[in-house]
Amino acid sequence: MSVLMRSVSGIRGIVGPDFNPALIAQYVNAFVQLTGARRVVIGRDTRPTGAMIESAVAAACQASGAEAVMLGMASTPTVEMAVIDQKAGGGIIITASHNPVAWNALKFLTAEGIFLDQGQVEKLFALVDGGHFQWKAWDGVAGVSQSASADGAHIDAVLKLACIDEKLIRSRGFKVAYDAVNGAGSLIIPALLARLGCEVHAIHVKPDGMFPHDPEPTPENLAGLSAAVKARACDVGFATDPDADRCAMVDENGVAIGEEYTLAFATELILSHTPGPVTLNLSTSRMCEDIAAKYGVNCERAKVGEINVTVRMKANGSVIGGEGNGGVILPDLHYGRDGILAVAMTLQLLAEKTAKVSEIVASIPSYHIEKRKHAASGAKLQAGREALKRRFSDATLDGSDGLRFSWPKAWVHVRPSNTEPIARIIAEAPTRPEAEKLCDAVAECL
Repeated sequence: MSVLMRSVSGIRGIVGPDFNPALIAQYVNAFVQLTGARRVVIGRDTRPTGAMIESAVAAACQASGAEAVMLGMASTPTVEMAVIDQKAGGGIIITASHNPVAWNALKFLTAEGIFLDQGQVEKLFALVDGGHFQWKAWDGVAGVSQSASADGAHIDAVLKLACIDEKLIRSRGFKVAYDAVNGAGSLIIPALLARLGCEVHAIHVKPDGMFPHDPEPTPENLAGLSAAVKARACDVGFATDPDADRCAMVDENGVAIGEEYTLAFATELILSHTPGPVTLNLSTSRMCEDIAAKYGVNCERAKVGEINVTVRMKANGSVIGGEGNGGVILPDLHYGRDGILAVAMTLQLLAEKTAKVSEIVASIPSYHIEKRKHAASGAKLQAGREALKRRFSDATLDGSDGLRFSWPKAWVHVRPSNTEPIARIIAEAPTRPEAEKLCDAVAECL
């Protein structure tokens, strides 16, 4: 298969014909032109191709007139925060997130440490497609520098948050299992847990990028973490994806509760301290809507994609937001999904409530969410639109990002993926059979 994915999530492809240094140089040059950056922070996850691509990105930055600030291995949120700390004009993260190991990608950050928005991405792609490159002469080539302080600065910033009581968490002496899938969380999250006085039982923390299982932190991929929780009698288990911007949980009984609960726990914690607006994407569980209603605050929906949620959060002054794939965004820290933050916030909630994970889960209104991938092209999705509208004629329709049909206690969302050449079908309803039936109905129409 030959494919280059381009979206607000950056560019990604299978390393080789689809994704190589020649192509990378073009996008990096266009990015430097677009942002006017004179310093660019560069970080990568642990994939075997990361160091090669890191060198290509750094060289292209230098040849474009921008100093390359090299973080080496770093989580996506760590790079986002480092852009601000380094007072850089932008950042580039080398990670294909949950995609298989053969893939890699570039994610582009503004000087605010947030992803390019839709308009900026379109301008970037237009520069590349038009062949509008600007390479510096020999005397305009910029330098390169190294920075080894980003992980520590990230942890320090998390522990200084008003919502995190380091002393309280340490007093609980939590036993925590953690699965880094040999990704970028391998070092930083165990270090955070140690700072919080936890007894840590880590698996898959060899940062070589050779994923021991499917790297997406969904329940079906967390058997090893569940076994570690049960074997060590842990209070909680955490799993992150390869770039550690997403976090999922396993409860004290070894049950993978689903990545949707990560944002629900974070929302409960923040609103209990500082009630305010909440922003979710269109594919996130309504659990957070229910929590927002409990605290009497507004909850808005945005298109899928971190930057789309970020833009809406900044516009409406949200105090918490994110995506139901385990991505928590807390403006008090930065406007990016942050798995390191999610770990600390979960432990804070457990400490404050003196409750088990399963007990907090039981206190939140329960739904079943069904997530599927469908091998449907963009043309096939377009062709199925009218059939879907007829099938769900009794629903409220949101067509801002694919098609989302909603009812008082259920919804189904179908849209092309930003990160894989597939369609995503996600449905939520009070029971599993109801959610499965909605997904089946969509598949039939496609």
